[in-house]
Amino acid sequence: MAQGAITDDTVPRGRAWDRFSIRTKRVIWAWAFLALPIIFYGWIRFYPTFQAFWISFTDWDILKPAQFVGLENYDKLVHDPQFWKVFRNTFTYLIVGTPISLVIAFLVAYYLDRVRFMHGFIRALYFLPFLTTAAALAWVWRWIYQPVPVGLINGLLSQFGIPQQPFLKSTTQGLPAIMVTAIWAGLGFQVIIFLAGLRAIPSTYYEAARIDGLGEGAILRKITLPLLKPTTVFLVVFSSIGFLRIFDSVYNMTSNDPGGPLGSTKPIVLMIYQTAFSSFDMGYAAAQTVVLFTILLIVSLLQLFVLRNR
Repeated sequence: MAQGAITDDTVPRGRAWDRFSIRTKRVIWAWAFLALPIIFYGWIRFYPTFQAFWISFTDWDILKPAQFVGLENYDKLVHDPQFWKVFRNTFTYLIVGTPISLVIAFLVAYYLDRVRFMHGFIRALYFLPFLTTAAALAWVWRWIYQPVPVGLINGLLSQFGIPQQPFLKSTTQGLPAIMVTAIWAGLGFQVIIFLAGLRAIPSTYYEAARIDGLGEGAILRKITLPLLKPTTVFLVVFSSIGFLRIFDSVYNMTSNDPGGPLGSTKPIVLMIYQTAFSSFDMGYAAAQTVVLFTILLIVSLLQLFVLRNR
C-alpha cells in the first residue's frame, strides 16, 4: 500500500508537466535560466536608484546616520541660485550641442557614403576620437586652448594679428569651447550610425527616383531623410542624454577651477559630484540626482513622442 501511495503521488506530478506544450516548456526553461541574471541586474540597477530617492529626503554626511528631513533638500534646491545657473548651463549644452552635432554628423556621413577611395580608413579616422578616453581628449583640447606659445589656436590667431582669446578662462567663451570638444569627441559615433542608416536604405528607391527625374535635393528630402527617421530618433535621444550628463570634458578641461570661472561651464553632474564628494552633503546631492533623472526621463519621452508623430 505504501508503494502504491508513492506511485499515486508521483504520477500526477509527471502528468502535470506532460500537459504543457513543448513551446510552454521552452518558455519555462528560458525563464528559469534567466531568473538569476534578471534578479541580479534588478538588484544592482534599481536598488541604488530607489536608495537615491530615499537619501534625497534625508540629511546625511556619511559620518553620522541619515536623518529624515522630508522635502527640505528639494526646497533648498529650488532656492539655490547656483543650481539654476548650472541648470541653465546644462540645457545650453543640450539645446545647442545636440542639433549642431547631429547636423555635422549627417553631412559628414552623407558625403562620406559617396566616397569609395579609402572609405574605411577615413571612417576609422572619424571614429578614432570616440575610442579615446574622455580625459585624454579633454587634456589635448585644454592644451589647444592655451595662450601662446603653447596653445595651437591662439598661435594661429596671432599669425593674423588677432588678439589672444581666453577661451576656458572666460565666462562667455568657456562653455562654447567645451561644447566644441564634446561635439568633436562624439562625432565619430554619430557618423558611423548615420552611415549604417544610409547603407540600410535600398538602392532601388534611389534608382526609381532618378528614373522619375528627381534631383539630389528632392531625393534627400523625400527619400533619405524620411527613411533615416529611426536612426535620427535614436541619435537624438542618445546625444541628448550624453549632453545632459556631460562631465568628463568639463572636469578635466577646468581642473584648476572646476566648472570654469564663476561656474560658467558647470553642468548638473559636476555639481552633484562636488556636493557629494567635496561638501559630503549626500542628501542634497541625491536630490540633485533625482532632479537630473527626472529631466532625463522627461526629455527622452518628449523627444520620442514628438519625433514619432512627425
